Amino acid sequence: MPTRALVFDFDGTLADTESAVLQSWQEVFREHGTELPLDAWYAVIGTHRTTPAMFALLAEHVPGIDPEALRPRTRAHVLRLLEDLGPREGVLGYLETAREHGIRLAVASSSSGAWVNPHLERLGIDHYFDAVLTGDRHKAKPDPDLYLAALEALGTGAAEAIAFEDTPHGVTSAKAAGLTCVAVPNAITRNLDFGQADVVLPSFTAKPLEALLSR
Repeated sequence: MPTRALVFDFDGTLADTESAVLQSWQEVFREHGTELPLDAWYAVIGTHRTTPAMFALLAEHVPGIDPEALRPRTRAHVLRLLEDLGPREGVLGYLETAREHGIRLAVASSSSGAWVNPHLERLGIDHYFDAVLTGDRHKAKPDPDLYLAALEALGTGAAEAIAFEDTPHGVTSAKAAGLTCVAVPNAITRNLDFGQADVVLPSFTAKPLEALLSR
C-alpha cells in the first residue's frame, strides 16, 4: 500500500528542542543546590507531564519553592537557548521529498499549540504541514489520540501513514494508532529502548525518505 501521509513529532524530532529544555532544567536544579536525575527526565520525555513533573521533583528536594514564580524564568531561559536552533539535519530534505511525491504532512506533538506553532514558524517549516495536532487539544502521548486525530485531519488510514518519533513514549503512541513508526533518536534519547519501532535511524541523513516509502 502506498504511503499517503507522514506524521512528525515536534520536540526532539523536527528540531532538537529537548536538549535545550533539559539543559534549562538542569540549571534550575543546580541553582537550587541539587541535580536533576536523568532517569526522572527520561520517564516523562515525550509526554505533556515534563514541566509539572520537574517542578514536583524539585519541590521534593527544595521544599517551599514557588513553581509559578519560577515558570516565566525557566521558559525565558529555554527560549534564549533555542534562538539559533534550526531543524534537525536532513529534515528539510524529507519535507521537500514528501511534497514532491504529493504526500500529506502533519505534526503530532504532546506540547501545546502555543509552543509548537511559533517554533514551526520560526524554523520556516510551518508551510509544509497540512495539520498540526497538539497536546492542549488531544490526549498526550503515549495515548494514541494525537496520531488518530492526525490521520483524521489528513483523511488517511493508519496503513498508509508513517510516523517519525524520537522517544519511546512517542513510538508507543504511534504504534497504538496503527502507524508504521520510524524512530530517529537525538543526542538526549539515543540510548533509550526503541524496540517497538519498525525502523530506527541515527539521523534523517542516514536513509533517504524514498527508501522508507518503498518498504
